[in-house]
Amino acid sequence: MAEEQDKAAMPDEEFQPEELQQDDDLDLSGKLELSLEEQLEEAKQAVADAQEQALRAAAEAQNMRRRAEKDAENARKFALEKFAGDMLPVVDNLDRALASVDIADEALKPILEGVELTLKTLVDALARHNVEQLNPVGEPFNPEYHQAMAMVPNPDAEPNSVMDVMQKGYTLNGRLLRAAMVVIAKAP
Repeated sequence: MAEEQDKAAMPDEEFQPEELQQDDDLDLSGKLELSLEEQLEEAKQAVADAQEQALRAAAEAQNMRRRAEKDAENARKFALEKFAGDMLPVVDNLDRALASVDIADEALKPILEGVELTLKTLVDALARHNVEQLNPVGEPFNPEYHQAMAMVPNPDAEPNSVMDVMQKGYTLNGRLLRAAMVVIAKAP
């Protein structure tokens, strides 16, 4: 009889663990589903992060390419800067030579003509390479392009305008190569 009770008790015991096992399976499948959903979300986030990094890398590459192109363009534009700067004193000396010659002396006319042609050729050659003269007589004073050497009272001229140019200024492709040395009018 004890054996029957044990057998009778055993099916109950076996039944209960099966129910518990089914409940455990439900919990595990719920955990698996949750785990799969979490994995899916993590994978989606990883993909989004990778796409963002790829976009940032592409943008950085494009910015570097633009920067390199701009640097190369500036190098081409301003490669002559030092050479042109070295030629400016030559232009100044030719201008001074022309200013100091006595025009009335017939013997100096061929030399004067040669100096004028040399100056014109040099200035034209500089202009072909985008070196432009600044001769601001009558213009308002601009500290970006002019260097004030003196201020002179002048009732006929507008105040803060350039009356005289002591030395011409030059630009290379719009960038200041040398400021013009000027005399500025001031109100009397």
